Amino acid sequence: MSERKKTIPSLVKDPKLIEKRREQIIEAAVDLFIHKGFYKTTTREIARASGFSIGTLYEYIESKEDVLYLVCDAIHAEVENRLREAINFNGSGMKILKLALRSFFRVMDQMSDRVLLIYQEAKSLPKETLRYVLGREEAISGIFEEILRKGIADSSIHIDEKHVKLMADNIMVLGEMWVFRRWALHKHYSLDEFIEKQTALLLGEMSSEK
Repeated sequence: MSERKKTIPSLVKDPKLIEKRREQIIEAAVDLFIHKGFYKTTTREIARASGFSIGTLYEYIESKEDVLYLVCDAIHAEVENRLREAINFNGSGMKILKLALRSFFRVMDQMSDRVLLIYQEAKSLPKETLRYVLGREEAISGIFEEILRKGIADSSIHIDEKHVKLMADNIMVLGEMWVFRRWALHKHYSLDEFIEKQTALLLGEMSSEK
């Protein structure tokens, strides 16, 4: 990841208290941003929903943009952590990939409102912070690159090394498709049917020599 994680100053010196209070801020802000949008949500509303005063809020952040940054970073971290926790790296690359695809699509379904929030509201961040937030997807994409390369090494996946990143990005886009197009896809596919079809399409490109 090329951009560095942003350091948000705090008037509080206790790291554990900072972490606890910022978790409260993030949870409160997520619901407000999803239902009202970033611009229509006030810092006073975030403070109230977090359970403390506006003065206390500003002991932990400097601006509403800081809150949005914390929200976006936390969402990406949760997606990455839940995906990694779901994957057992025992077995062939192909076996791991099948598990990873199912886990990723399910995580995207479970966190769809939060993932959509990033794409709707992250544009309000300063450019350098936005680059970092969007760059967090590279860490998630990197999980799939790692799996694909394991499959190439054990010959269970047949794909040219030069196409590994493109295939990993394809997987990311398919997961996001369920987020962005679920309102239409739900009319024709259940989540399980969507996973089955997309997995078959992806694996069809890698299961045999071309």
